[in-house]
Amino acid sequence: LSVGDVVVPYRDGEGVLFDDTAPHAAWNRGPADRVTLFLEVVRPLPQPAAVLNQGLQKVLGLEEGDGHVIRNAGGVVTDDEIRSLAISQRLLGTEEIILIHHTDCGMLTFTDEEFSQQLADDTGEAPEWEARSFSDLEADVRDSVRRIEESPYIPKTDRVRGFIYEVETGRLREVA
Repeated sequence: LSVGDVVVPYRDGEGVLFDDTAPHAAWNRGPADRVTLFLEVVRPLPQPAAVLNQGLQKVLGLEEGDGHVIRNAGGVVTDDEIRSLAISQRLLGTEEIILIHHTDCGMLTFTDEEFSQQLADDTGEAPEWEARSFSDLEADVRDSVRRIEESPYIPKTDRVRGFIYEVETGRLREVA
């Protein structure tokens, strides 16, 4: 895995977490299958390293090094996430996708129109992309799972699951 100018070698038994917004490349030259853990964490969670590396992976039954983490604002599935998932499955051998949103998400607090107008007011240009805000957390998880399952670029869609991480309780609830 390379992130920016840094190459991070794969080490058996160790997780690999990285910011998908940084320029990166990943490959799987080994024979082992890998699982894709698709997780968005923009708002820092309590003890994020413990949640990501120990608690959440154990809740999902993953060992260190079993998953890739792809993060973005809101956990929404855009063309860039489809690109990352296609690379993960087709080139790195991952077979399962787990999408996780969380309660108290900032994406619930605005509309795309409001945000677009704010950017246009601040910069003089409206963005060509949508923020993809949402008002219903469960509905967005289901929509995001559907977008993954319907993508022709993701070959293994029989094991796509959607969850909501309840920030208040630390509980992970499956919704799709």
